[in-house]
Amino acid sequence: MLASLLVMSDVHAQSAAAPTPIKLRIGYQKSSTLITILKARGSLEQALAPLGVSITWNEFASGLPLTEALNADAVDLSADVADTVPVFAQAAHARFVYVAQEAPSPGAQAIIVKRDGPLHTLADLKGQRIAVTKAAGSHYLLLAALAKAGLTPADVHISYLTPADGRAAFERGSVDAWVTWDPYVAAVDKAPDVRILANGDGLASYQRYYLASTSFATAHPEVIGTVVAQLTSAGEWTRAHPDDAAKLLAPIWGLDAATIERANDRRSYAVRPVDAHVFAEQQKIADTFYHAGLLPAPVDTSAALRWNFTAKRAEAIGG
Repeated sequence: MLASLLVMSDVHAQSAAAPTPIKLRIGYQKSSTLITILKARGSLEQALAPLGVSITWNEFASGLPLTEALNADAVDLSADVADTVPVFAQAAHARFVYVAQEAPSPGAQAIIVKRDGPLHTLADLKGQRIAVTKAAGSHYLLLAALAKAGLTPADVHISYLTPADGRAAFERGSVDAWVTWDPYVAAVDKAPDVRILANGDGLASYQRYYLASTSFATAHPEVIGTVVAQLTSAGEWTRAHPDDAAKLLAPIWGLDAATIERANDRRSYAVRPVDAHVFAEQQKIADTFYHAGLLPAPVDTSAALRWNFTAKRAEAIGG
């Protein structure tokens, strides 16, 4: 009888100690390098196991549909999206928090043209057909490049295409220029008939953000903290082991390791908190898209939800 009571007591103790199961739905895209590395290595599942977390993975073609899924409560965490994407999410009244940011990588996106074509300066883009993914970081690069040349979006013919469709249109000559980001840039930049007209240097710093739904971050700050710590470690590992990272990603991305290593060399992969002093460009991006008629109303980026790790809670800045 005593033995039975001890067994029952032990079962109850184990049950009380077991964490409540938590489901974490992660959305990511092909350029979400660090989250892809964590997924491939099983590192995130291992780190989150003590918290009782199970993960489901959902891949998206680009950042805009990813944040739309976040807004629709179809995912809880959005792996890195370009700095433009949260601006569009704010315009759609999405409830999210910034949980981390990657330091600038301006060279990781580019305006691609034909090597023997007539486009040699940004001013030459006038009247040309250009493929770009709407709301992607490369979209802002295009607007910034046009502005530097004294042009407006009305001075060119823009086709909003996914990266795959943009590449296909460029290769068959349906567009004169293709604006995209790595690893898509690296997939074509060594082709003999391709030339880089410009990258983000001096035009767009290209910072990428990790976002979480407000409800999930508020309910599970320890999960968010663990994810960010893992992303930070993955970034450090990727920079320290470029060969190993490229070999790991090659079969996943369907690219050769040399191409991936070239793409990774243009990304900072330095994961850091989202502080005011590294956040200022967001307002410039928002204003640019609004004045181009691509946002329905002005967006105050300072009012975006951000993550306060010290207080372990989500807080709204400015409402």
